[in-house]
Amino acid sequence: MLSEKASYLVDVFGYDVTIISCTQIAGQTNTFPLSQNVKQINLAIPYYRQYHYGYPKRLLVKWETNQALKKLLTKTIHQIDPDIVIGVARFAADIVTTIKCRAKKIIECHEARPFIMADMEGNRALVSRLYTNLIMKKRYFRIIERHADVVVTLTEGDSHLWKKARYVEVIPNFSTMVVGTMANYKSKRIIAVGRLSAEKGYDRLLKIWKKVSPQHQDWSLEFFGDGKLRNMLTNMIHDLQLQNVSINPPTPHISEEYAKSSICVITSHFEGFSLVLLEAIKHGIPCIAFNCPFGPASIIKDDICGFLIKDNDIEQYAQKLSLLMDREDIWKSLSEGAFKRDADFSVDSVMKHWKRLFEDLTHTKSI
Repeated sequence: MLSEKASYLVDVFGYDVTIISCTQIAGQTNTFPLSQNVKQINLAIPYYRQYHYGYPKRLLVKWETNQALKKLLTKTIHQIDPDIVIGVARFAADIVTTIKCRAKKIIECHEARPFIMADMEGNRALVSRLYTNLIMKKRYFRIIERHADVVVTLTEGDSHLWKKARYVEVIPNFSTMVVGTMANYKSKRIIAVGRLSAEKGYDRLLKIWKKVSPQHQDWSLEFFGDGKLRNMLTNMIHDLQLQNVSINPPTPHISEEYAKSSICVITSHFEGFSLVLLEAIKHGIPCIAFNCPFGPASIIKDDICGFLIKDNDIEQYAQKLSLLMDREDIWKSLSEGAFKRDADFSVDSVMKHWKRLFEDLTHTKSI
């Protein structure tokens, strides 16, 4: 999203955009394509150094690294002298807001507030988890709310959690995926796309498949993704004696896989704003998701382009999935609804929202 938005701002609106990467080293290739008109500066701050030490020295090294980042970032921003600085939560967003410069500061959240830094709480040492929860997160949010001019969230639900922020704006994501072929009910294939990690709730999906697959043996369930739970899910498929299920590696041609599918399923425990759902509805695929915090309800209109299921209600999920598999007329209605819903998340519509925000902050209007 960062690459696509920066490229759009430069190539369509004619903005002068510089991306400052805090940890990327000089010459390191970007994962996603970026317009040649976007400038990029890599600061190469060695955050990995802290993990060479145990506690309490690790905290000291991290503090020293943060100070080095703030000093170099301040120097770099002063050299650029921008009208607006955008910090991407969660990395160093608090540092960005405290840099003294004339620029208006926006903090852009790519995940809901409760799940920012969630990856720092998992299987880490007790000291690390206590430090993250009791000190780091509270301080992080307090600084952002005190100093950021605007906090941008992806969903309305998340926006209500930033109660002490100066101003909160809701701007969703978009998908620029080019679609060649639309989905087809006759494919009788269900697709799940995403990393194989705990928050995606794929264990719940396999339990659902256990309930619906015996009555739908001409249907298949296809995963596309990779992650640390791959072996666990493979073993679960074997233990539950599931049929017509396969786990496929990520593919750069995912649009072709959507086009060969009939239904898209999301079983996440939480979502920021699901690009998978955006990509699926772009192909006219009806989607089913648990109504978890906060993303699915921002995209799926229940009974119009898919189904929203009470979180963790596996029985209801199985019933709705079976209904969609059995009734082609319902599938066609939801497919048409998905295609119409896609228009609400066009790149032009979303980027015009960003443009209005920038103009309001700087009190400028395009000629």
